Amino acid sequence: MTARTVPIDFVRSAVATAQRQGVDIEQLLASVGVAPELLAQDRARVTVDQVAATMRQLWRITDDELFGLGPAPVPRGSTRLVGFGLVACRDLGSAIERFGEYQRLLPGLPPMAVTTDGERTRYTLDTSVLAAGEELLTVFLLAAVHRMISWGIGRRVPLRQVEFPYPRPGNIADYDLVFGAPLVFDAATAAITFDSELLSAPLTRSEDDLIDWARNAPVDVLSRRDYGTSLAEQVRKILTRGLRGDWPTADEVAKRLAMSPQTVRRKLGEEGTSITQIREDILRDAAVASLVRGDETVEALSARLGFSEPSAFRRAFRRWTGSPPGSYRGAPPVAG
Repeated sequence: MTARTVPIDFVRSAVATAQRQGVDIEQLLASVGVAPELLAQDRARVTVDQVAATMRQLWRITDDELFGLGPAPVPRGSTRLVGFGLVACRDLGSAIERFGEYQRLLPGLPPMAVTTDGERTRYTLDTSVLAAGEELLTVFLLAAVHRMISWGIGRRVPLRQVEFPYPRPGNIADYDLVFGAPLVFDAATAAITFDSELLSAPLTRSEDDLIDWARNAPVDVLSRRDYGTSLAEQVRKILTRGLRGDWPTADEVAKRLAMSPQTVRRKLGEEGTSITQIREDILRDAAVASLVRGDETVEALSARLGFSEPSAFRRAFRRWTGSPPGSYRGAPPVAG
């Protein structure tokens, strides 16, 4: 599985929250290996591990699982305790029903509701109680609900639709990487929709499983779990072979997808991307991950990614991220 990166916006939001708590921002960023100058670069990317480490730091600072952005504090460990009451449920439907009863014990969580209409079940989240402008928290909460459902029943849960109560953002491709489902913006409320048949799926997790899941949080929420359904994501899976050797040609990609090259180009264009752009994204993510790890020289990384010389790689990296490789290189180990 290739490394994935996420927009710097996730760290920006965390920094804004930390500033309101009077935290030393430079120390916070140093502890997670993010150079302060990257905050000013709209194209900057960070690894999932860096975002996870930042969130863990905020949990420690605020002692609040919603980082002080909810209507009331949600003390650390609250959702894990609720989880102990849910893993004993017979199936997903009964667990969701029981969670509805638990909501009264956690006034800091946004109100949630579940409605079933035939073959579809819709899980809504009232984000109007959250701090204004916290769109990334909405993404995190919806992703957390989705991942916990999938984790609880031990199987992939395809989403039929995801709704957001704010305008369509610029980084739409990153939303597909998180949810892999049709997206609706300017919706009345935040929501995910999935097949109702999943409500009868048995829960397969134990208390020990829950402890392990909580210990690894929030990596499992932020990490990709092969949920992508867009053509762009399918093309990405095919193109990642290029990191291990020759890059598949456009004709080879089309053949794997049982489409004509013209159809692939047209459909990718409708999704706002192209084979060339996806290839660039793969190279960018691989480069960022390597530089953050610090286990390769720029020269070695440049050669591994197929660049003719390091200067060509440096130019490409600046085009991808707005910064030179040195802004990512030599970062300290990510805090656990």
